[in-house]
Amino acid sequence: MENQIEYEVLIVEDDPMVAMINGQYVSKNPLFKVCQTVRNGQEALDYLENKSVDLIVLDVFMPYMDGIETLKKIRERKISSEVIMVTAANDSATIEETMHLGVIDYLIKPFAYERFQVALEKFVSHRNVLKENCLLDQKSLDKMISARLDSSVSLSDTSLSAAGSLPSEKNADQSQENLPKGIQKKTLMMIKDFISENALWFTVSTISDKLGISIVTARHYLAYLEDTGFILSEINYNTGGRPSVLYKKVK
Repeated sequence: MENQIEYEVLIVEDDPMVAMINGQYVSKNPLFKVCQTVRNGQEALDYLENKSVDLIVLDVFMPYMDGIETLKKIRERKISSEVIMVTAANDSATIEETMHLGVIDYLIKPFAYERFQVALEKFVSHRNVLKENCLLDQKSLDKMISARLDSSVSLSDTSLSAAGSLPSEKNADQSQENLPKGIQKKTLMMIKDFISENALWFTVSTISDKLGISIVTARHYLAYLEDTGFILSEINYNTGGRPSVLYKKVK
């Protein structure tokens, strides 16, 4: 059987515990492997001086050189690695600046394992488009741009959620205009109805299999429902193999 691609990931994070968790999240995806973990932007640039990586998971707030300055220097040096920004901040100025510098996705702490995997899948989707289309046609280009815009919109909604401004279960009859891009009201209500009718813990695969939607789509909607407080999650280590994430409706 043909070996799976392993994309090399550089983690840039000054908090050892967060760095460890990010590393575990990366390692749970068979397409990725952590090649190095560093504590600040300068260490990242020193590493990238002689090494190439596919993806950088970059924290914003770090000593010596923060993530924004690091990202600027990465772009100045024409380093082609894609970047996922990670931060505890949700101010629009920081978000806008990093988006202009071309990040593939942006995660606000604390984020769920499933949301991290969505970010990795966006990277894979982006790479696949480039690999399959040496000469990009309009459809392929539109797909890439849409993925970038989805990241920006998703981040905006996460920020609103942190501020308590996103619709919650109390406002379940929300209109399509109030939903973030990529979340369709009909699909959302179908998933919420299924969750409401099944009181037990469930997995992403359960939603995918029972409702006939893709794993990626299921993860996207579950990340949104967790952000809005409709469901909660916990990691199940008693699987006899790789840990899985379980979800349940908030009572």
